[in-house]
Order: sequence, then structure tokens, then C-alpha cells
Amino acid sequence: MDLTPVLIFGIALIRPSVLVVSTPLFGGTYAPAPVKIGLIVVLAVFMAPMIGLPRRVEPGQFVVLVAHEGMIALALSMSVRLLIAGAELGGHLSGFQMGLSYAALVDPQSGVRNNVLAALYASLAVIVFLLTNAHHDVLRAMAASYTALPIGGGSVADSLGGLVARMFGLMFTLGVRLAAPMIITLLLVEIALGVMSRVAPTLNLLVNAAPVRLLVGWMVLALTLHVLPGLMTRAFPQALSLGAKTAAALH
Repeated sequence: MDLTPVLIFGIALIRPSVLVVSTPLFGGTYAPAPVKIGLIVVLAVFMAPMIGLPRRVEPGQFVVLVAHEGMIALALSMSVRLLIAGAELGGHLSGFQMGLSYAALVDPQSGVRNNVLAALYASLAVIVFLLTNAHHDVLRAMAASYTALPIGGGSVADSLGGLVARMFGLMFTLGVRLAAPMIITLLLVEIALGVMSRVAPTLNLLVNAAPVRLLVGWMVLALTLHVLPGLMTRAFPQALSLGAKTAAALH
């Protein structure tokens, strides 16, 4: 009995499985498990014809092959997930400056309690991810990976560490750029309140500082929230390109 078709389909399940589980929207609690499983199977059915097995796979090499396939898909998906984390980081920094560190909501992505602004920024980033059809680009990148990175590789390029560092750098850059207006504005507010407290100690600004900081923070948020879609739209292609280069460095 020829088990090659079964083996091909089994291997075809690996990249879609890792991609679906670790990509925003499907990787969180947005989609139920049956939807994820169905999507994985459908993707595997379409991807199976693109797969070419190595001429000979030793039993001991099969585990390495499976791990290698998973790492390629993880590199593609983590580039996008790190961007969502960058938006979340921007929300964390902004919320901390506004004094919202203890105001938490349940994040629908992870199912855990999160900073209010961090949850807001992460949800908006996922919405932008869908509205710009970035999920289509991720699926196209996975399909192209079977041609560019056929099954059977296993070497690791020296540039892998640098590419991973660049992905994390993109995440931190996005987070700081999103939070920069809030951080700078509230820093100026703190300086102004400090000067006023020295000039007029009877105003008791220590009590009024928190409401003032919160009010100014919401005003800054209302004026700058429209920046997030533009930043995310420009960052998605960069992140996906870095993910593809990282996956290539694993082959």
C-alpha cells in the first residue's frame, strides 16, 4: 500500500496548522476550534499538490522535517503577531502615562485581562489587519513558501539572529511611535503642574493632577487614534517581508 499521499497530506497540515494557531484573529479566542480545524484542513487540501517530498526520508529525519516545517510557518505568522504586539505595547505605554495601569479589560485575542488602551489598540490593529486584506497576503506568502522553500531543507543561515532582532525592533518602533504623542504631551503636563505647584502651593495640584492627566490623555487619544491604521498599513508589508526572509534563513 502506497502511503505517500497520506504522508504528503500529513506534512501539508503542518504549515497551515502553525499559521492558523499563531496568526491574529484565528490564533486567539475570536474563532472557535471547529472553525480553526476546518480552515486548516481546507488549506492543507489546496497546498498538498504544491508539495514535493524529498526522495528519501529516514524515520529519524521525520521529526526534524516536521519541526522545520513548523518553524517556517511560525516565522511567517510571528512577524504579523509581533506587529499586533507592537500596537498593544503602544497602548500599554499610553495607558501607563494616563494612569490607567489598573484599568483592565479581557483581551479577546488572548482571553486574559489587559490594559484598557492596550486591548483597544490590539483590537484596532486586528481590524486594520482584516480591512487591508493582510490575511490574504499571509496566505499567499505561505503558498509561495512551498515553491521558494521546498520540504527537505534544514540549514540555518547566519542572518537568522539579525532578522529576528529586526522583527522585534519593528515591534518596539511601532509601539513607541504610537505612544510618543501621549508620552510627550503628558510629560509637558507634568512639568506644567510641577511649575504651578511651586508657584501656587495652595492649589493642591497633587490631588487634581490625576484628573487633569486623564482628561488631557483622552484628548490626545481622540486626536491621534487615526494615526494607527496608517502606521499598521505601512508596517504590515515590512513585517511580512521580514517573516519571509526569516523563513528563508531557516531553509
